Amino acid sequence: MGESASVQFPSDSTSATAREVLAEALRKADPVGARAVEHETAWRHGYLHHFTRAVEAGIGDPTAARAIATDGLTALRDRMRFGDLPLSRAVSDAPLQQMLKTRTVRGTAEPETTLSVPYRGERLEGDALLAQLDDWVGRGIVTTSFADSIRTVMDHPEWLRLEGDTVVVLGAGAEMGPMRSLQRWGADVVALDLPNEAVQERLVEAAQAGAGTTYLPDRIVTQSSTDTGADLLHDLPAVAEWLDTLSGRLVVGNYCYADGGDHVRVSMAADALAAHLLAERPTTALAYLATPTDVFVVDEEEIAQADAAYRRRSITRTVRTPLRVASRGRLLQRNYAPEATIAVCDALVPQQGPNYALAKRVQRWRATDARAGGTLVSLNVAPSTRTRSVLKNKALAAAYAGAHRFGVEVFEPATSNTLMAAMLVHDLRVDLPALDEPWQEEHRGAAHGGLWTAAYHPRSALGLAAVLGIGALRG
Repeated sequence: MGESASVQFPSDSTSATAREVLAEALRKADPVGARAVEHETAWRHGYLHHFTRAVEAGIGDPTAARAIATDGLTALRDRMRFGDLPLSRAVSDAPLQQMLKTRTVRGTAEPETTLSVPYRGERLEGDALLAQLDDWVGRGIVTTSFADSIRTVMDHPEWLRLEGDTVVVLGAGAEMGPMRSLQRWGADVVALDLPNEAVQERLVEAAQAGAGTTYLPDRIVTQSSTDTGADLLHDLPAVAEWLDTLSGRLVVGNYCYADGGDHVRVSMAADALAAHLLAERPTTALAYLATPTDVFVVDEEEIAQADAAYRRRSITRTVRTPLRVASRGRLLQRNYAPEATIAVCDALVPQQGPNYALAKRVQRWRATDARAGGTLVSLNVAPSTRTRSVLKNKALAAAYAGAHRFGVEVFEPATSNTLMAAMLVHDLRVDLPALDEPWQEEHRGAAHGGLWTAAYHPRSALGLAAVLGIGALRG
């Protein structure tokens, strides 16, 4: 194994790996679907249907849903490599290329003892935050269970410090990550991000300005611009060894993002780390944020709201029929059949691509598999958010700017990450009852931003939202 060992795909074709993995995931639950994946010749566009089918095949059959998750994870872990080794053996068998020690930074502020959420230029707390939660529920922006969870945290501000837990934030500098909220609340945090001087300076500044204790990895074998930080893709064995030295219960949260196939690579590195810690420290908890631009099962509440929205969408009712005729039915398709009791919201966005879909699906598969084994998992759907990674895609930026015309609210990063940090606190402190099916676990506590309750199938309105949003962006 050379000095450059890192998490890699088995070949140069990320598409080939993704097809093989999704086919293996479906093999038991949906053999016909597995064959369809194997024979897909236009993966860059055809993947949308297959990722949807991988959710549909588990509806009403929790055993099948869990098999899809477990088999998909196994297939990808067996294929991904760390140098000359299978990824599954990276932590146990790979020689250390790096060694890490702990750098401790203690915050200088007093911990916040009330949950407050930044929103549209204000900080909402108390009655104002309760009123906003009611408004979001009423407009179909969040689920009732999400609002109930936030209210519960408001009633128990002593939970905010997460005393006794250490939250390992992978991708600590991510806009959607919980690190800054947890630091304000006085929690203990491990901040893990790339060994980049600018990134690490921001992390240290945030830690000093907070109220909690932050642990960072200091590199003993330095091969970068700074002595602090770690690259999961290359330093996976060293990170695992270092985290093994920390005391108390660890909560490992994956908030990493990268472009293209690197997103799958870093998601699998984080997954290998989670698998190691679960084996060595069974009390470890896991945390993820699911994207609303994926495929989820919804129930009567969302279907009824979508049906009502379809009947009242005044901005498009007058042009809906001619648009549908002109587009041969592709535009403004009804989101769900109004009489359905459960349905599938397929909000996959082609512009984000199949690697993004696979990276996020891996996290959902791990959550499903870990829950089945008795692990505490916090996985919540976060709302569409104006992060830098999204806005650099001009088509998505335009669609986000016009999304409100279709009943979808796009959040600012500060609002999203504070709300989702509060949801993490809730999940770590409330003994939630197990639900019958994996899709119900994913549905609980979701802040989907209105995609689940929209009048129209998301992709059938995406182009129009972008057209309507271009003017707003120029303004």
